[in-house]
Amino acid sequence: MTTNRASEITDGVSLCGCCPLSRRSFLAKSSAACAAALGAWSAPRVFGASAPEARPRIRVVYVLFGAKQPRPTWPHIGHDFVPVMNGLEAELARQCPTFQFLTSMASTPEEAEKILQGDQAAGVDGYLVYQMNNWPAVVQTIAASGKPVLYADFTYAGTGGFLRYNAALLRSRSPNTGFVSSSELQDLIEAVKCFELIGQGRPVSEFVEATARLRRRCTPPPGRMASAEDPVRCLSIPDCMSRLKESKILAIRDQKPGPALEIMGIPIVYLPFAELNDLALKADPDEVRAWADRWEKGARRIEGVTRETIEKSAAMYLGQKALMQKHGANGITINCLGGFYGKHIGAYPCLGFCQLVDDGLVGACECDIRSAATMVAISALSQGRPGYISDPVMDTAKREIIYAHCVAPTKVFGPSGGANPYEILTHSEDRQGASLRSILPVGYLTTTLEFEPKRKEILLHQGRAVGNDSNDRACRTKLRVQPLGDFEKLFAMWDVWGWHRVTFYGDLKDAVLALADAAGWKVVLEA
Repeated sequence: MTTNRASEITDGVSLCGCCPLSRRSFLAKSSAACAAALGAWSAPRVFGASAPEARPRIRVVYVLFGAKQPRPTWPHIGHDFVPVMNGLEAELARQCPTFQFLTSMASTPEEAEKILQGDQAAGVDGYLVYQMNNWPAVVQTIAASGKPVLYADFTYAGTGGFLRYNAALLRSRSPNTGFVSSSELQDLIEAVKCFELIGQGRPVSEFVEATARLRRRCTPPPGRMASAEDPVRCLSIPDCMSRLKESKILAIRDQKPGPALEIMGIPIVYLPFAELNDLALKADPDEVRAWADRWEKGARRIEGVTRETIEKSAAMYLGQKALMQKHGANGITINCLGGFYGKHIGAYPCLGFCQLVDDGLVGACECDIRSAATMVAISALSQGRPGYISDPVMDTAKREIIYAHCVAPTKVFGPSGGANPYEILTHSEDRQGASLRSILPVGYLTTTLEFEPKRKEILLHQGRAVGNDSNDRACRTKLRVQPLGDFEKLFAMWDVWGWHRVTFYGDLKDAVLALADAAGWKVVLEA
């Protein structure tokens, strides 16, 4: 964040919110204040001003499954939220001395409703709903109360739910909900100060407008860095359409057959876990060791992953490849989480997915057929450039969208292009198996897409890769990108399109427009 943004005082509320206080420096500065509270965070608490004239009275609702992460989801199993909650409360007490705060935890609509019922007699003026796990649906119930709500994302922890639920609130034109999506704690603290308007008796709409003004003011302007030279030689549209008809995607969802489908001419064939796992178990041991050797030798770092696990991943890769050869397919997508947790497959397919896309084929996560079709189609169009499925994160503090997942290519310019460094780590959410952190190239223009066959639409935005993030929370590979266009508009589509996006290196906008036109589809510009 920049350090020269001037404060703006509007209606008695500081709308700066731009103090360049990093999470690390914040924790260091507030450690003394928090030291007494760093034990187990248990019962709801009240803190802040206690005088009768204190205003306003704010309920902080932590949306999470437990103070210590009990299950494999973002940020990861075993994550301790206690320092985060205690740190936030310490800063709220210090920087908002005339407010009174009450705290609660909730993970269901029913729990949220109980909070509202208890607050009817408590004189609560507003709510800070802090999404700390991806999918607990709490904010909808709180927002329906009509009280002013500030909805915030704990970056790399609650982002999936935050993006989808917030987009739905935006689409419904919720009149009482403002939002914060920043990696900087200070941006959240300053947004909380907007509740002072409620204490002054101002309309809820002014509170919402103040949070939006603050967010836009604290989002840096677009950078002016030029993109690196990266010409893309795209296939002609007729040749691409022919190539798609010759393609095939295998979808491994469960043990049951699925419906016959096609997306933009690409047939989708559903197969059971058993067929894949049998081929993995029959993989030649010498080939398994050879691939494990190759991956180990190429890795910049290996941490938390045993040789046995890498060999199981190599066997799964050989099983994927054999299954694709058997069915004449050039793409495969697997319900990796359900298959691994249900013991239907013996290893995560992450390393195999990376090898497939590096070799010009398609390996796609989570049995996501839309993203798999996006990868097949655009890889054909761009003559071999691989797609990278991700769960994106929005960070207004840096004006960045971060594409996060536990697998990514290492040859982003195609099979004949250069390779970037990678690390072999555990799958982040459960700290099991083997996955990949790809240290992706920076300075290049990227094109991010998602196909929607039912509506015959292609979602598109572009950006410039500016860095990689090794934050231990959430997925292993995190590519940081400065989007082109309207950053605020990027918050609007997640409820309609879902969380996944597929990113390609290169300026593919014109080629995608031509492909959509030939197929009779529409391109939706996300930013």
